[in-house]
Amino acid sequence: MPIENPDPTADQDYLKALMMEVATSRDKTSFEILFDRFGPRIKGMMEKSGASSDLAEDLVQDVMLTVWRKAALYRPDKGAVSTWIYTVARNARIDRLRRLPAQPYIDVETVMVASEDESPEAEAIGSQQGDLVRSALEKLPSEQRQVVEMAFAEYKPHSEIARDLDLPIGTVKSRLRLAYRKLREELEDLG
Repeated sequence: MPIENPDPTADQDYLKALMMEVATSRDKTSFEILFDRFGPRIKGMMEKSGASSDLAEDLVQDVMLTVWRKAALYRPDKGAVSTWIYTVARNARIDRLRRLPAQPYIDVETVMVASEDESPEAEAIGSQQGDLVRSALEKLPSEQRQVVEMAFAEYKPHSEIARDLDLPIGTVKSRLRLAYRKLREELEDLG
């Protein structure tokens, strides 16, 4: 049963009560009130941080789904409901940015202008380089190869890899670091 807000000055207490209803009773009406209250604000926050309107709406859905699923993690003694929800929103935006492919560094002084049709030599070199990288990847231990593939082929952030593999994030980072070192050594030996 949703809690009515008899006194607008008691707004924080009202929001806490709504959140507690969602957390303990999975009350949909209380959640709808929270969604109506915070959805537009989160969208504005996302758009101000550079997200397109579509991406902002997508992030609102992600954030509010997280609020629904993890409402029980909210601790009233630790801060306001709005602070907790905006932190969830901020983290969702960061996670989404991490999933985007990294922009490669381009050294302007070494860039060669390529013709529209690559020469057979250029195609052969590109193919050889790809073969070298694939060969080096195959030599990695399976747990290192798995995290490298998740990080680069699937563009997953370290936190998501850790969650998917049920590993501590430090283990994921260690495996990536070891894999990079082995790949670098292997590719230097080959090239």
